[in-house]
Amino acid sequence: MTYNIALVKGDGIGPEIVESAVRVLEKVGEKYGHTFNFTSYLAGGCAIDACGKPLPEETVEGCKNSDSVLLGAVGGPKWDTLPGNIRPEKALLGLRAALGLYTNLRPARIFPALKSACALRPDIIDRGFDLVIVRELTGGIYFGDRGRREGKYGPEAYDTEAYSVMEVERIARVAFETAQKRRKNVVSIDKANVLETSRLWRETVHRIAAEYPDVEVSDMLVDNAAMQLIRDPSRFDVVVTSNMFGDILSDEASQITGSIGLLASASLGATKCGLYEPIHGSAPDIAGQNKANPIATILSAAMMLRYSLDLPAEADAIENAVAGVIEDGYRTADILTDPAMEPLTCTAMTEKIMERI
Repeated sequence: MTYNIALVKGDGIGPEIVESAVRVLEKVGEKYGHTFNFTSYLAGGCAIDACGKPLPEETVEGCKNSDSVLLGAVGGPKWDTLPGNIRPEKALLGLRAALGLYTNLRPARIFPALKSACALRPDIIDRGFDLVIVRELTGGIYFGDRGRREGKYGPEAYDTEAYSVMEVERIARVAFETAQKRRKNVVSIDKANVLETSRLWRETVHRIAAEYPDVEVSDMLVDNAAMQLIRDPSRFDVVVTSNMFGDILSDEASQITGSIGLLASASLGATKCGLYEPIHGSAPDIAGQNKANPIATILSAAMMLRYSLDLPAEADAIENAVAGVIEDGYRTADILTDPAMEPLTCTAMTEKIMERI
């Protein structure tokens, strides 16, 4: 089979880690008889530098016409002083909206060989954890009305949180269907004691839950959820929550895995074309130094094979290769706990993973 993949390498370490994922996909293609055609497009800070805006129309059209999209990272200090409407991060929001990607899946689990890199107490981490955060992606405060005005105490800024019943229904169904393939437990995160949007969220989630009687559902306030992720992450299977809460909690979950450099994500909608990216940022402090951990991007490519291209065996091959390399003790600098060991470069880690496919 032949697949057309759009590459949005972005800024900072983005080009390095995307190149690593491309090499791994090419190795998968060789073994399983597939051809991956890669086309690169600009987005983020590099697009601002090249054409004055973070998301060129050519990028949007190219991504729409691809089988799937693999993205590195966008942003960096160089563009931090730009107005909000032309910052690099607008490229991500624009791509998600243009492709109709309303679901973000962020799995988080602990590799047994990386327990020493986890900041949690040994008795907590020994219980293990394997959870998926299902984050609503195109609604809520990130997409609501915003602006500046004269307020009670002078100039003020505002951002508006709004959710429709339809938006909550469709993300809830994704969560319940995901749980049916796992341990059949959903925790819905909200702030229903304060926010009207959360009260609508909770009502809708429980109404949709009736369609999935085999799945257990419970509610948790977001502040308690932030605490429970640290206190006992093993209690979670599938977590479903709003755009902003999901953004914050998934980054917290990444830290208990040992490194944010290990976590992949998938942004999905009604079609097979998805957007796959590591959850970490552009890490401009190490850009161009061959120090980045490529694992999150490589695992994002595995998610692309699984969810967009319907190639589960190929996805398993990548995930097993990553797990095997970690089990064998190979480490990039961010997951290195033994100061006597020499960390692998981005390129070297990629090659070790390729050897196991």
